[in-house]
Amino acid sequence: MQSLSTSLHLAFGLSFEDLYRREGLVKLDQLFLNRLKESDTGLAHRLVEIRASDASIARKEQSELVVSLAPHLDTFIAELFGIEREVARLREAHSALDPLYSLKKKFVQKKAISGMTPEKAAALDGLALEQELAKLFGEPVTEKSYVRHVSVWFDSLPDPHAAAKTEPNPETAAHLDIAAKYGAWAVLTPAGREKHHHGVLFRVPHKLDMQHLVPVETIKNNGTDAYILPEHMLRHREGFALTDQGMDLPAALDQAQYCIKCHNQGKDSCRTGLKEKEGPYKATVFGITLAGCPLDEKISEMNLVKQEGHSIGALAITTIDNPMAAGTGHRICNDCMKACVFQKQEPVDIPQVETKTLKDVLDLPWGFEIYGLLTRWNPLNFARPLPKPPTGKKVLVVGLGPAGFTLSHHLMNDGHAVAAIDGLKIEPLEAEISGVMPSGHRTLFRPIRDINEIYEPLDNRVMAGFGGVAEYGIT
Repeated sequence: MQSLSTSLHLAFGLSFEDLYRREGLVKLDQLFLNRLKESDTGLAHRLVEIRASDASIARKEQSELVVSLAPHLDTFIAELFGIEREVARLREAHSALDPLYSLKKKFVQKKAISGMTPEKAAALDGLALEQELAKLFGEPVTEKSYVRHVSVWFDSLPDPHAAAKTEPNPETAAHLDIAAKYGAWAVLTPAGREKHHHGVLFRVPHKLDMQHLVPVETIKNNGTDAYILPEHMLRHREGFALTDQGMDLPAALDQAQYCIKCHNQGKDSCRTGLKEKEGPYKATVFGITLAGCPLDEKISEMNLVKQEGHSIGALAITTIDNPMAAGTGHRICNDCMKACVFQKQEPVDIPQVETKTLKDVLDLPWGFEIYGLLTRWNPLNFARPLPKPPTGKKVLVVGLGPAGFTLSHHLMNDGHAVAAIDGLKIEPLEAEISGVMPSGHRTLFRPIRDINEIYEPLDNRVMAGFGGVAEYGIT
């Protein structure tokens, strides 16, 4: 395999071609193990032992090892591609949001709305409270200003667990009382939710009414009842342009924070399914079996590592079981959400966390190449960290929707040659980025530095590269 001239200069003496050859990936893997030994000898030895053992390890130990390795892989890949500063900035963007989630948990949820009801909140004058806070803040009330000022007030309170009890400063207590009332109004009233519906600070999980899962409004249409979504939930379609950009970082991390990381107790039902005490899986009131993720994806572990700011490591966890995550996304499957441990209130929006994790990596310089690399070489995948040697076997895959191209991927990583066909006419990708001519002959191709180079508007995109529902269906 050869590549076109490129500005990509990999560390450790590796070439771009090495990333697409098994021999190069073996070299890369050894470099990672050497680096791991330098930073954590015990962890490196444990990884080598597990790879050498034919026996499977306990699920909890596997989870702990994956979570421990992910930050090391994050750092190694950043150094490999020479993007340490960009990865550091991405981590800083995560940590900068920590005060928001901290205040949301300890003040908005535990203080502001504790003991409050929608009826009590409706009696509050939200506009007057906002004006009072604006005077105290010395600036308009936004989520950022609320977090900045209220955190200072709240943190100045006496420690309730201290041996010597002291009374809070009366002025500070009065300020917090106003902030708490405003928080209750913002969370529990329609006007407050409308004002802050773009943010996450005042958004808390609501209880589920399984008979009214979609918050529709009733209108009269020619004398007949009709149902519509509230105005702020509507996305108006124009042509075939994308209308769903997915969650931004604060919203996705809010979901990761909401997850209680059940893998620590071996109760991550989003992954393994929600079961009766003895026997079969539970089912919803609609008779849908709560079997969890069909790919057995390590969801709780991904959420934890993403929450900690290690986006490449989190994506590596995803690609262990779902290497074709770019083809699933937050609109294709929500079996994990259905089986989430939160059954009486909103589940964690797991697909949105996964999608944002992938998009954050793709938005890095060389992000496309990083994602592609993790689908071939992944040291967090203990069963198959590297592509297997060629077996000489040839396999025909019929149907190139998500199932077909995922199967093709796994067969190729297992060392088999694959030919795939689909009922839909599939146009070839440009040889410059695929390395394959329309005739099937191999040719030079280039690494992709900016993912935007290969994005196309859905309005004028020609179907290419895939078949099945990946082209004409729900994605």
